[in-house]
Amino acid sequence: MLKIAVCDDEKDIAADLKRDLNVICERLEAACEIDLLFSAEELCRNLDSGTHYDIIYLDIEFDRNEINGVEAGRLIREVHHNNTASIVYITWEQKYLDTDMVNTRPLRFLTKPLTFEKIEQTVKTHLKITNYGAGTFAYQKGHDILKVRVKDISYLENHERKVIIHCGQTRDDYYGSLKQAYQQLKDFDFLFIHASYLVNFDAISTMKYNRLLTTDGVSLPVSTNRRSEVKDRYMAIMERRRLV
Repeated sequence: MLKIAVCDDEKDIAADLKRDLNVICERLEAACEIDLLFSAEELCRNLDSGTHYDIIYLDIEFDRNEINGVEAGRLIREVHHNNTASIVYITWEQKYLDTDMVNTRPLRFLTKPLTFEKIEQTVKTHLKITNYGAGTFAYQKGHDILKVRVKDISYLENHERKVIIHCGQTRDDYYGSLKQAYQQLKDFDFLFIHASYLVNFDAISTMKYNRLLTTDGVSLPVSTNRRSEVKDRYMAIMERRRLV
């Protein structure tokens, strides 16, 4: 079941969005449960209590609240470590993306008034990305063939002829090469940031010129000769996920 948050202090718009989402999810045969929230603080309280959302429709500006949508997006990623939720920012004004917005890795920006077609496309995109992340990465360890879910992988590390698979607080290793691993993972939006590191786009918390920070708090270097390529691929993935 999809758990969806609609967070907007304009109650009529929020109610209309919830109504359209119910219709869309029924058409797509995707069961859903939708929470209607009217402040970013209310959203954060739900997250603090352990609520996990798959899609969050988040207004950027709130009239009488201390936390705006961008700050709430940052808290979702960095404090609550919800790396899988699709954040859809909604706003009356079309503005240029700033660094804070980019670092929250939004699925898309929607300009009000919202249309049924654009809302439906965000749900379809989320379902597509979720299916993408449901793939498996297979590797051989001794005589055994093991599998791990792609969406659980934070990054892969090359160390002394072994590939170390980092999945949050757990890890495993096998004899192999990152180049071979990349052949399986390149279609799942992994970035080859360094000869020793292959990183899941969805596990990146902060992207800088010469290094990145994962959602697990690990700092990894971006090699000098790959910086331009990594930046271009990172932005291309961001744009594709925003517009698909």
